[in-house]
Amino acid sequence: MNIRSKIRGIVEDNTSKKGKIFDNIIQFLILLSLVAFSIETLPNNSPEIIKFLYEFEIFCISIFSIEYLLRIIVSNKPFSYIFSFYGLIDFLAVIPYYLSSIDLRFLRAFRIFRIFRAFKLIRYNKALNRFQIAYRIVKEELMLFMVVIVILLFIVSAGIYFFENQAQPEVFKSIFHSSWWSIVTLTTVGYGDVYPITLGGKIFTFFVLIIGVGVVTVPAGLVATSLSKAREIQEEEQKNNLY
Repeated sequence: MNIRSKIRGIVEDNTSKKGKIFDNIIQFLILLSLVAFSIETLPNNSPEIIKFLYEFEIFCISIFSIEYLLRIIVSNKPFSYIFSFYGLIDFLAVIPYYLSSIDLRFLRAFRIFRIFRAFKLIRYNKALNRFQIAYRIVKEELMLFMVVIVILLFIVSAGIYFFENQAQPEVFKSIFHSSWWSIVTLTTVGYGDVYPITLGGKIFTFFVLIIGVGVVTVPAGLVATSLSKAREIQEEEQKNNLY
């Protein structure tokens, strides 16, 4: 067994003893780095704490960068990994540090992408990994649902604009301005900052609220069904691995 195969056994195979240790270390570092990131946002941190957090960030970035490079090296198809879901998450977990070190203010905004480090946990958790399997199962239905939602948002925005524009021209100035009300109402959030005052607008809102219940429940049902199927797939794979 060559060095590349040994590294692949540690980095990619989470069923081996060394692979499990590697996974646990990475998971622990991810959690610690997220805690450190949160502590950075606290006001009035002492210089000692700021220095420690900075040094700890460099340590985490070094480990995550090495992990990212190792996954590229041991991958049979490096470019497939780089542009895969996990590859992009691993890339987004480290790139903010390198961009923020450049003395360009607009690039410092990329530091917010450090939150993507949380998604790295999906790789190391079978339960969370189930969401990826579930997405593959239901992605076509979700895409169709999103198209329907966009069309529905336009129809609802145009409808409330028709009913409320003359009564509240400062609020419902256009279909675009009306889209905020449409999103809030269809998702049944209902902040109450914008609401209809005409009879036609209120009746229209009643029907929109009924439709909004379906907007919330349909994707929830799709996700629940796909997660159930994903669990069955994982259990079947585990049985096959045993034999």
